[in-house]
Amino acid sequence: MTPVLEVEGLSKSFSGVPALVDGRFRLRAGSVHALCGGNGAGKSTFLKIIMGIHERDGGVIRRNGQPVEFFSPAAALRNGIAIVEQELSPVPAMTVAENIYMGREPLRRFGRIDFATLNRQTQDLLDGFGFAIRATDLMMDLTVAQTQLVEIAKALSHDAEVIILDEPTSALGEAEAGHLFDAIATLKARGKGVIYVSHRLSEIFSIADSYTVFRDGRFVQTGEMADITKDQLIQLIVGRPLAEEFIKENTPTDRVVLRVEGLSAARGVRDLGFSLRQGEILGIYGLMGAGRTEVLDRLFGLSGQTGGDIRLEDAAVRIASPQQAIAAGLAYVTEDRKLSGLVLSASVRDNLCLSSLDQLSRAGWMRRGAEARSAGKMIEALKIKAASDALGVASLSGGNQQKVVLGKWFLTAPKVLLLDEPTRGVDVGAKREIYRVMSDFAREGGAVIMVSSETDEILGMADRVIVLKDGRMAGELDRSEMTAEDLLHLAA
Repeated sequence: MTPVLEVEGLSKSFSGVPALVDGRFRLRAGSVHALCGGNGAGKSTFLKIIMGIHERDGGVIRRNGQPVEFFSPAAALRNGIAIVEQELSPVPAMTVAENIYMGREPLRRFGRIDFATLNRQTQDLLDGFGFAIRATDLMMDLTVAQTQLVEIAKALSHDAEVIILDEPTSALGEAEAGHLFDAIATLKARGKGVIYVSHRLSEIFSIADSYTVFRDGRFVQTGEMADITKDQLIQLIVGRPLAEEFIKENTPTDRVVLRVEGLSAARGVRDLGFSLRQGEILGIYGLMGAGRTEVLDRLFGLSGQTGGDIRLEDAAVRIASPQQAIAAGLAYVTEDRKLSGLVLSASVRDNLCLSSLDQLSRAGWMRRGAEARSAGKMIEALKIKAASDALGVASLSGGNQQKVVLGKWFLTAPKVLLLDEPTRGVDVGAKREIYRVMSDFAREGGAVIMVSSETDEILGMADRVIVLKDGRMAGELDRSEMTAEDLLHLAA
């Protein structure tokens, strides 16, 4: 059977530096093919060439056996190839329907948009794939997870033959991801070919029929999922056997460093109470919309002080702004590092020192020596892979960008680290490094609150977990009591 998409010998260099040397891939109709590789493996370059974003230096692309070449995403789309990119790009002030059918709106007389038809066909699309979103919602009012579902619906609306999903569940919990997997099963039944890119290997083994691995810009291996184990796939991705995925060497003490009672916020948090001990990693779990992120926003002063008491080391504190939170010893790694964690136009050094400018400056002037030493200290401690601290942070891999965000906060010497989806969009090797950093911070006397939508991550790293539902606590489990089934049961 002729593949719906076939790629051979694809290559691309930037300023003489090879990003892709030998890209090979074959996609069958009615199948899901996982494209695997660590950060910097060449996956993004490969996909951008297919979509006409980058011009290839060499190689051939065939659609249904015929050579093709695209010079824009619109050309790829006309040829039946659609993509949902990891970096979301909605128009915030427009509705869901307007975002999905932008430029393709149904029209009435005199070229006016038929909003009734637009909203109806959008709602039918969303309902058909089980996405619990209203067509008339404004994009600015949606969560990151809901925005991700809208971007997926947009790609599905084109009825393309080849659909590329680049980290489609990076902002979704496991229950919400189930709706996506149902949609993918529907696409397979309709004879579509799906290229699936994800660092969540459990997903790949659940939904993919075949796999291809890239490493360091080169094709490594392709095969059927039924013929490979998770450990074998990890070894292909990282190029070496990987030890235990989760690094956990912390031991909680009896000393309570943070206690909250009656915590509420304008949105998503209602009458919540819990404690956090020194040396502890406390997990927060729940489905999309349960209030996980909103708890951290409230603790960090981002959602307004609408109710509740917060005590740090048994002293009452008022936190109504991030400045007050930082002064109290809190640090917050948000779920979207590129939107709210980094200044992408700045260097690695500038980003690392961003939260400690007061300590690194005198009379309004930056002490460049102290700045360089502080940045160097974090680069070494966190094993950040960057040729120079003057390098633009946007050029780093996702895992190294996340380490820069962590380093930025560690320079403030925090007592409590708030982590929202700390390993979102990073490969298995970088995940292990981030787990090491978390464990070391707790082992050395800090305390961590970790929001995660991955049950494996909660089970692997949390000493205790709070399960949220509709902004309230649905249950609390110690490490010895945790199971994936119990977590999902409480969350639902």
